[in-house]
Amino acid sequence: MSADRRSTRRLAIEGGRPVGNATVPSWPQLAPRALAAVAAVLESGRWSLPGVRRGGPSAEECFARRFGQFLGAPHCVPVNNGSAALVIALEALDVGAGDEVIIPALTWVANATSVLAVNATPVMADIDPATLCISATAIEAAITERTRAIVVVHLFSSVADLDAITAIGKSLGIPVIEDCSHAHGASWRGRRAGTWGAVGTFSMQEQKLLTSGEGGAAVCQNPELYDRLYQLRSDGRRPRAHTVDGESDLLFDGSVSGTNYCMAQVCAALLDAQLDLLSEQNDRRAKRAAVLDEVISAVPGATPVSALDGVTERTYYRYALRIDPDGFDGVSAATLCRALHAETGLPWQPAYPPLYRHPLYRPRTKRRFTGGGPSQRPAPDAYPEAERAHREIMTLQHPALLAGPDAFDVLPAAFGKLRRHMARLRLIDRTGDA
Repeated sequence: MSADRRSTRRLAIEGGRPVGNATVPSWPQLAPRALAAVAAVLESGRWSLPGVRRGGPSAEECFARRFGQFLGAPHCVPVNNGSAALVIALEALDVGAGDEVIIPALTWVANATSVLAVNATPVMADIDPATLCISATAIEAAITERTRAIVVVHLFSSVADLDAITAIGKSLGIPVIEDCSHAHGASWRGRRAGTWGAVGTFSMQEQKLLTSGEGGAAVCQNPELYDRLYQLRSDGRRPRAHTVDGESDLLFDGSVSGTNYCMAQVCAALLDAQLDLLSEQNDRRAKRAAVLDEVISAVPGATPVSALDGVTERTYYRYALRIDPDGFDGVSAATLCRALHAETGLPWQPAYPPLYRHPLYRPRTKRRFTGGGPSQRPAPDAYPEAERAHREIMTLQHPALLAGPDAFDVLPAAFGKLRRHMARLRLIDRTGDA
C-alpha cells in the first residue's frame, strides 16, 4: 500500500490526510468606513478623551451615544478593555475589601481577577447545564451576609436566565452585573442583554463580535450610577455641562477617586464604524448556526446547546455543542476538538477549564490582593456541571459562521472518521500525544 493511501487512513493529527479544509474568513473584518473614521481622528489633533475639543464631540462621545442607542441603554461609558469595565462596575456599586462577589465557575479568568482588583473575594457558583451560564439555584446557595454583587456571564452563544437571576438580586437587594463580552446584540424578552442588571459590561477585544482590537464599555440606566462610572474611569474627572472648542470636555471634580481607563479616540472611531456591520453579521451567524444545528443533530452522540425560551435574539461568539461521553468512548471534548480541527480546518475549541483551576487564575502571586481565592482546589464534586462542561462541550469560533454555505459539508465525514479511530483517540486523550 502506498504512503499516500495509508495517510488517508490515519487521523490528520497523526499525519494523515484531512477529510477537508474549510475556508474560514479572517477576523476582524474591516467596515467600509473604518479607515476614513480612523483617519479623521488622526487628522483632528484630538487622540484622547482629555484632549481639547476641536470642532464637535469626540469620537468616544459619538460611539458611546450610538452604542447606548443600539442597546437601549441611556448611559454608556467606553473604557480601554473589558476587564476595566468590570472593575468600574464593581467600584461604582461600592464593592470592596471584605465583600464577596458571586461569579460563574466556568468563565474567562477576568471575571475573577476584576473582583480581586477591588480587593473583594470571588465566590464561584456552578453553571446551568442547559445554558452553560451561571445557575440561579447555585447563586442562591452561594449567597452570604458578605455578598455585595452577582456577576452573570452570557457565555458563548447563551443568555443566562435573567428572569430568575434578577429576581434573586431584587429580592435580596444585591445588584446584578451582566458581562456581555460574548453577547453584543443578544436579547432577552425583546430587551438587549446588558440592560437588565444594574450595569452591563462589554469587551471589544480582537476576537469579540464587535472589536477595535482592545476596548470595552459599561452601560447603565441610572444617571447617578453613570456619573460614578464616568469618574471612575476618568481619574475622577466628569464631563463639563458645556464645552467650547479649545478646552477639555473633562472637569476636575475629585468627588470620586478614579483611574485612567479611558478608551483611545482611534479605538472609539473604529468601533463606531464597526457597529455598522454588527447586526448584519449577527444575522448571518444565526442563519449559519441553524444549518449547523441540523448537521450536528444528525451526528450520534452530539447535541447543539439550545437557548432558553426567553432569548429573543441569539448571538454566537462561539457555537456550542455537547458530546455524550458514552457515544465517543469517553474521549474528551479537548481531544475531539483537536482532531476535528485537523480534519476540517474549522476552529474548534473546548470550553474553558473551570475557573478555580484555570492556568491564568493565580491570585496568590500578587500580594496586593487581600480578597484572595480558594486556598486549595475545591472538592471534585463542588462544581460538577462546570467540570462536565469542560469534558463535554465543543465550541466553534464565530468567524466560521461567516464562512461559505458549504463550510460544514465536511463535518459528517469528519465525525465518521473520528469514530473509526476511537482507539487511537482514546490513547491520544490519555497521553496527550499526537
